Amino acid sequence: MALTLIGKVLGLYRDRLLAVHYSTGAAANAFFTASRIPRVFFDAIFASAVSACFIPVFSEYLEKKGKGEALRFAGSFLTLIALLTGGLSVLGMIFPQPLVALFADYADPATTGLAAALTRVMLPTVFFSGVAFSLVGVLQAQDHFTAPALMSAASNLVIIFYFFTLDSRLGIFGLAGAYLLGWLLQGVILLPPLKGLDSSLRPGLDFRSEGMKKVLALMGPVMVSTWVQPVNQAVNARFGSQLYEGAGVAALEYASNLYLVITGVFVLSVTNVIFPRLSRLTAGGQEGAFLDTIRQTLRFTLFFVLPMSAGLTAVAGPLISLIYGGGEFDAFDVEITASALSWMALGMAGYAAQNILSRAYFARQKGRGPLVAGGASILANILLSMALTRRFSVAGLALASALSATVYALLLLIPLQRGEGRLLDGRALWNLGRMALAALVMGLCVRTLPGLLPGALPAGKTGELLCLGLCAMTGVALYFALALILRVDEARLCAELVKKTLKRG
Repeated sequence: MALTLIGKVLGLYRDRLLAVHYSTGAAANAFFTASRIPRVFFDAIFASAVSACFIPVFSEYLEKKGKGEALRFAGSFLTLIALLTGGLSVLGMIFPQPLVALFADYADPATTGLAAALTRVMLPTVFFSGVAFSLVGVLQAQDHFTAPALMSAASNLVIIFYFFTLDSRLGIFGLAGAYLLGWLLQGVILLPPLKGLDSSLRPGLDFRSEGMKKVLALMGPVMVSTWVQPVNQAVNARFGSQLYEGAGVAALEYASNLYLVITGVFVLSVTNVIFPRLSRLTAGGQEGAFLDTIRQTLRFTLFFVLPMSAGLTAVAGPLISLIYGGGEFDAFDVEITASALSWMALGMAGYAAQNILSRAYFARQKGRGPLVAGGASILANILLSMALTRRFSVAGLALASALSATVYALLLLIPLQRGEGRLLDGRALWNLGRMALAALVMGLCVRTLPGLLPGALPAGKTGELLCLGLCAMTGVALYFALALILRVDEARLCAELVKKTLKRG
């Protein structure tokens, strides 16, 4: 989690540099569209194959057939992914215009043309991503998480270096090249740990192997079920391209990136660690341990995520001003981006729950549940975006995203609540209700602080930082105090853990 946090913080600083240099202007909007296209194609098509299909089957091979057979299967899978991603990259580079038209509807033809040119530069990231994430799957299935957690930091350092050295000369096209180089580096840094684990992979393609047959059978339904986040982001970006002369795209992107830094560090770190464990428990037939792992992970994650959601909604304006404000990023840009972030934050609990619960299905190699829930979530997001955008602008799009994430999580939870092995019993639901109450009261109190503090703090970024620091400390203390008063089980366990740690110290 610490290594992931470093990468996310560097990503946040990268986005600040982009905001200061390009704000929400035409170049930024075109760049965000161009960078989103390869990410959506990879996330929607190939990330699912790696995370939801490859890791469970590879773990099963390690458990039942030994490392040699597992690595032969992994080499065959890597070859397939490399061929598919390479072919898609070439095809997209030849025909970028239809892709841009699918993802954005800019009124300005020049912005559309720039987005197409940048898309042609950035599409090879699909290939680099496919290879890198396949290698990540091999490492994570063997409980090696350090190098994968460092990938983001390495990539972001390349881009940050570009801003300080070459941006003034090469501009937005040079930035696209820096992103491309960063993605290439992500795969390169995984090679030493693979060698250290004696996990050399040989290219080859064997569709007749049991492992490849399982992956190909799972890939279809799992692929559709994991479309939710990338497709919903693409839908929102298309609606956003019609707002504020295209500036809605950049506002949503800046807000989404900050949102994922705050929630993704915690949620994705947890899911990356538990998923290989769940896959092994399934392969070993340990159903009781499997359900206990999901229950504990879900409850403790929501214990921390609910106050994050309330706090982020409360201080979205000051936070956006601190992170992105300055340079070309003016007061209007701060306003629309903060509006997007505050409403987007309401979906944080749904985002966390869907990431955890989907792993329960994928570890069991069952894709139908996430398939149905994912389709319903995408449909809900489209309908809500159509209904809310015209009236509430970027806030409506962000709310549509939050509600669709919640729909997805609920539809995943309902089937798991049936029978004796249900995830959340009455006590757990009562606990969640008390967590939500504590988070709500804390959020309302913290929301008043920024209006009371400015007169007592210095001006500029220092004052903004101190204000947010005080809000954060107050929010954490108040939430834990309220959770203890309301007798939330997770708060009591955390307090006991702190006491034990202090006694040992």
